[in-house]
Amino acid sequence: MDDLIVIGAGQSGLATAALAPHHGFPRTLVLEAADRAGGAWPHYYDSLTLFSPARYSALPGMPFPGEPDRYPGRDEVVAYLRDCARRLPVEVRTSTTVTSATRHDGAWAVRAADGSRFTARALVAATGDFGTPHTPELPGRAEYGGRLLHAAGYRAPAPFAGQRIVVVGGGNSAVQIAAELGAVAEVTLATRRPLRWLPQRPLGRDLHWWLKHTGGDIAPLGRWLHRLPASVLDDGHWRAALAGHGVDRREMFTRLAPDGVVWADGTKEAVDTVVLATGYRPAFPYLDGSGALDTEGRPRHRGGVATTVPGLGFVGLEFQRGFSSKTLRGVGRDARHVLTRLRRQPS
Repeated sequence: MDDLIVIGAGQSGLATAALAPHHGFPRTLVLEAADRAGGAWPHYYDSLTLFSPARYSALPGMPFPGEPDRYPGRDEVVAYLRDCARRLPVEVRTSTTVTSATRHDGAWAVRAADGSRFTARALVAATGDFGTPHTPELPGRAEYGGRLLHAAGYRAPAPFAGQRIVVVGGGNSAVQIAAELGAVAEVTLATRRPLRWLPQRPLGRDLHWWLKHTGGDIAPLGRWLHRLPASVLDDGHWRAALAGHGVDRREMFTRLAPDGVVWADGTKEAVDTVVLATGYRPAFPYLDGSGALDTEGRPRHRGGVATTVPGLGFVGLEFQRGFSSKTLRGVGRDARHVLTRLRRQPS
């Protein structure tokens, strides 16, 4: 029997695994559904860049290589995470999809789709939410004849050249996707409220420097921040890109029509593609029936530690303990918190 099983080898799972042997879990096993570590990162759109500099984007004990003040791209992050996985002092078992995890006689029994079974005294769910993109209810969706695509399925602008496109969303991903599509297509960014721009480098220092040195992203402030509307972190580049490519912002359309959208003023417009940059929702189907989830499938937890089932933690939840909980910079802090409290729980 292992001391700890970590489900997921993305940034959250790898951060947890890196810290586990130093927090009372020397025998730790990481289970990953994909054939390689990296979590959702290999599946993000090609041009994605981190919103935080490399110096603030490292997992515990594993600095991000290269110039520390640059903003690494997707492929750099994938390479970094896979290198971290190779350097971990624990076993990472890939191509292992967990189908169930239940608590029996003081231990967790974990089953995989290939029939494998594993046991451990503690379990950390770190599978993220990329696999469950959120698609809001859109009136007229069933009759819309164009392409409706979530950002999870978007990769590059070339296939959309010459189209009329509406991107829905007011966060960084929506702005980045709209800006690069604007170079090859006619694009509108549709949001329910005006864009909120946050300076990337207030007073000459990256925002993440200020958050780290002031403690500004630590609970309880971090839990309050999630109530605010989505914001766009920008040093001026993305705002200029939207303007330069003629991307306009409009109030969210009221409904989809067979050939396009109906805007708030009643105007109908033909639209080839609607891209939904509307985020994701956590899902832990392998914990169904464990008592760890509420009626809507959300984890019952406090700071990432399950409140209804012993020996269970979560890492990588949005605003789990603060503003940076779902980021490369924040997962290590949250993993340390969860592991410390799991270690103190009686067997």
